[in-house]
Amino acid sequence: MVSESVTVPSGAAALSGDLVIPTGARGVVLFAHGSGSSRLSPRNRAVADALQGAGFGTLLLDLLTREEELEDDATGRHRFDIGLLARRLAHAVDWLERRPDSMDLPVGLFGASTGAAAALVAATERPGRVSAVVSRGGRPDLAGDALGLVACPVLLVVGGDDETVLGLNREAAGRLSAAHHVHVVPGATHLFPEPGALEQVAGLAADWFRDHL
Repeated sequence: MVSESVTVPSGAAALSGDLVIPTGARGVVLFAHGSGSSRLSPRNRAVADALQGAGFGTLLLDLLTREEELEDDATGRHRFDIGLLARRLAHAVDWLERRPDSMDLPVGLFGASTGAAAALVAATERPGRVSAVVSRGGRPDLAGDALGLVACPVLLVVGGDDETVLGLNREAAGRLSAAHHVHVVPGATHLFPEPGALEQVAGLAADWFRDHL
């Protein structure tokens, strides 16, 4: 089993990440966190733990450097720069392909909030490597015209009480030509804090990746 802190290069940036690859992993899932969050997000870590238990490797990655995070906290400049975030995700996919312990593993992307849009755009930039995408409370609408170019299966998980985001997800789903499904978690709000809600997200993600990686 591999469990280590890693640094992923993306242009001039060095991105901090946490990589876990269980023995006999069936694939590796790269996480794209939402605006104002990081690889330390307790929600994404809970999902990552569940995916590891299901036999998947995970890479939790900070898409911004520490300096960029501080700037973003003050200005909000980077959090909606989907092009930048997607490019860094694509570079992380390339990095996984260069590692001997992950180069032969299929790759899935798990995106939350704005990270979902970045994941969908990255999937169009690495269509031969990204096999599936899962969005949790995401903003797939921010992927824009890239939605129609996504080739891999997409699962959009949204809280039933997250009404605005649910509407945006349904609208975005209508623009996807790839296989996709919108799953509504009844009674859940945007961050899925309700009892059992995040566990349901993790189970849905594991099933989706099991079927499509």
